[in-house]
Amino acid sequence: MANPASPTHSLTESEFLADRERFWTGFTHFTVAAASGVALLLILMAIFLL
Repeated sequence: MANPASPTHSLTESEFLADRERFWTGFTHFTVAAASGVALLLILMAIFLL
C-alpha cells in the first residue's frame, strides 16, 4: 500500500505565524469588501425605491 505523503519541510514558528497572518489579512479583506458591497447595494436600492 502507498503511504501518505509526509511533508518534507516542517514549518517553523515564524513561518506558521506568517501563514496565519496572511490568512487573517485575506479573510478580513474579503469580509470588509463583502460587507461594503452589501451596504452599497442596499443604499442604491433605497435610493432607487424612494
